[in-house]
Amino acid sequence: MILSRTSQYAIQALIYMATQPSGVAILNRTIAEKLGVSPTYLAKILQNLCRFNLLYSFRGNQGGFCLREEGEKINLLQIVLVTEGSGIKEECVLGFKVCSDKKPCLMHTQWSPTRKEIVKLLQSQSLEFLASEVLSGKYQLSDLPALALDKKKLQARA
Repeated sequence: MILSRTSQYAIQALIYMATQPSGVAILNRTIAEKLGVSPTYLAKILQNLCRFNLLYSFRGNQGGFCLREEGEKINLLQIVLVTEGSGIKEECVLGFKVCSDKKPCLMHTQWSPTRKEIVKLLQSQSLEFLASEVLSGKYQLSDLPALALDKKKLQARA
């Protein structure tokens, strides 16, 4: 899989949240249980998403996390940039410090178009769409995000 486990959990958690009523705070442990993830690990991921203004966090008995307004409009690229950093868009696939169109590494000309397609695909997948696919019963939450990156399978199921 191209995405780290952290990115996968972040995406799955946000999709789950997008399937819930708007503005309702969901407990970390509820989301962790649904995803089969450590609550401690998920809490760190969700706090990071709060720092980047993708979620609200509420303390106390009625606390939890919920998507910010228009959260359904968040795309997978926004989430991946929070969890992975800008490397998916910028870093050299071989790890060289200098790699660009003007000064390419050995893989740059082959990797650059692939990277652009991945970025385009991530940008085109919104939480709103993915949540609607889960709610329709076409997909299980556990199918995502891997399926979202497999354009052919996603289109075949539509």
